[in-house]
Amino acid sequence: MRLTRSILVTAICLALVRCSLAQSDPTSAAPTSPTIHPLPSGTPAAGHAAPRISFSSVHVDGHQIAMTFDDGPSEKLTPKLLDLLAARHIKATFFVIGQNVAEHPEIVRRAFREGHEIGNHSWSHPNLGKMSDEAVRRELRKTDDAIYAAIGQHPKIMRPPYGSLTARQRQWIHKEFGYRIILWEVDPLDWKRPGPSVVESRIVKNARAGDIILAHDIHPGTIAAMPDTFTALAAKGFTFETVSDLITMATPVPPKALPVSTPVPQSSPTATAPAVAPGAPVSTPVPPNG
Repeated sequence: MRLTRSILVTAICLALVRCSLAQSDPTSAAPTSPTIHPLPSGTPAAGHAAPRISFSSVHVDGHQIAMTFDDGPSEKLTPKLLDLLAARHIKATFFVIGQNVAEHPEIVRRAFREGHEIGNHSWSHPNLGKMSDEAVRRELRKTDDAIYAAIGQHPKIMRPPYGSLTARQRQWIHKEFGYRIILWEVDPLDWKRPGPSVVESRIVKNARAGDIILAHDIHPGTIAAMPDTFTALAAKGFTFETVSDLITMATPVPPKALPVSTPVPQSSPTATAPAVAPGAPVSTPVPPNG
């Protein structure tokens, strides 16, 4: 009996010692650190939007716009447009066709020398959105090389003919060439040759601050429309920037202000007529002055 009691006391003591050691060991109750999985390269962190690569307009605090001209250079018309731009100290952006650059590199060189921006508009103006990646790559690479041969710099922007480019194509073109994809906000449909006054009216009526405006320097009516167009736009307070300069001026779109609710006045409680005891005479008020 004494031996059994001794063994029981010893076991209880050992259990108390183990419990005491566990509480005094700081590592025994330490929480397990969570496993950290780094984001894949190029993946934006949570809360950070991916950089914007496609533009038709931007939000600006001023009155800047970008005039753009496609499909040139034209041997006869582009120099006339350059003369107009120089006389008015206006900077524009030219999205050029590679074949035309190869034929008239001196016109592209002049435009670049006078402060205008040169963008890639493909080699032969096909519908890039319906072509294989390799065919698109050839169109852009040949034009990029022709522009570099003319001005000594690679373009930073491109505009797909007809605006046709899939979302996937935009991504790999931006990754491979570094291009921003430029579309437009205002299209006067000058390629239909509606006449200079119509081209002017459509541009002036629809232009807003931050817009990218489309036109073509291969149509005589477009060139004829430009003097009055520039005058009317300037009269409305617009200033002219290259596309890349306009993008650098972009500011965040301010949040929309919540409508201020007008408090509804509390209706005053309806006055309760004093109770009239049953059978009491009701007095009729006598109007003033009888």
